[in-house]
Amino acid sequence: MSNRTRSRGTRRYGVALAVGLASLATPAAVQAAEVNLGVANSYSVLGASAVTNTGASVLGGDLGVYQPAGGALSGFLGMGAGTGLVLGATHDDDVHAQTAQNNLTTAYNVAAGEPRSATLTGTNLGNRTLLAGTYNYATSAGLTGALTLNAQGDPNARFIIQIGTTLTTAPNSSVLLTNGANPCNVYWQVGSSATLDTNTTFVGTIMANQSISVLNNSTIDGRALARVGAVTLDDNDFDASACTAGATTTQGTPATPGTSGPTTPIGTLPGTGNGNPVNQAPPASRTTRRLRRGRSTLRRTTPARPGRCTDGFTARVRGSYIKSVTFRLDGKRIANRRRSPFKVYVKAAGAGRHKVTARVTYKDATRAKTMTMRYRGCAAAALQPRRGPSRFTG
Repeated sequence: MSNRTRSRGTRRYGVALAVGLASLATPAAVQAAEVNLGVANSYSVLGASAVTNTGASVLGGDLGVYQPAGGALSGFLGMGAGTGLVLGATHDDDVHAQTAQNNLTTAYNVAAGEPRSATLTGTNLGNRTLLAGTYNYATSAGLTGALTLNAQGDPNARFIIQIGTTLTTAPNSSVLLTNGANPCNVYWQVGSSATLDTNTTFVGTIMANQSISVLNNSTIDGRALARVGAVTLDDNDFDASACTAGATTTQGTPATPGTSGPTTPIGTLPGTGNGNPVNQAPPASRTTRRLRRGRSTLRRTTPARPGRCTDGFTARVRGSYIKSVTFRLDGKRIANRRRSPFKVYVKAAGAGRHKVTARVTYKDATRAKTMTMRYRGCAAAALQPRRGPSRFTG
């Protein structure tokens, strides 16, 4: 091979490498504007036609539904056999929910009209790092793997992802925050519907024009807000404690947009001196990723006396970073404890097998869990010898 041929091959390889690395990190040219949710700010979940829940979902903020024809709520405590827990207020077709829907529409339109910083149509959000700005998908967007949002040390950095049609995540996908990124400043404007597949760890406020489906065991550090359709949950956890009413979120003045047209994503290459190597984890002191240190155990503290299976007993949860514990006996709620000691007296429930469950939520980012204790009860002795002479003749 001649020197000239080798030189051309080297140049081709260098170009291909640069293009490949450019797809991993996409800085934005324009700071995204503030998106004001108004009354909708206090909601973890807001639907229009309905909000339905399966399993022991926990909402850190408010729950609401509103549409002129009347929306429907189901699957939460106090709603039949529902087991979902709402730590905030519940608004069922009331004025508060109506105002929240109106504010959601305004916020949705602001996000949709924001000048884009980069166009990502046709690419996957996974295995990519985005800097603050507005990113546009003309049609659908998918997330497989991890998406990293890098605030570069700016607590006011905002991220808006505009999606023309659908947002879909693959199982076990995640959105990660680094270098001071704030979940309160992440917005997903979805033109039709969003679906978060199982075990997705998601961050930000989803504002869907139609519906939102959150599949089993997925968590959202933010909100699920649907304008027209329904929100469907399945054993999910929502934590918007840093963003709900009463919390303070610093919002800076957005920079003046330089252009309303699309810009070409520019790669950030390792070793270029910008201090943001691709896919390098930030120091622990510079990340807003909340720790997961919650621990809990469920035990009997006053077991029934030997031979007295008709006695009740006390069940107690101990651990660290515990926020609340909901106790149930055979599926029926018997207590909700929001401060220590997290315990409940379980009355005798008759003969047969019984089950005590404790749904534990934590003060940090530890995922809520349900612990189970099974026991067997018995009935008091009912058989007595007959009065009178015995019929035994043998």
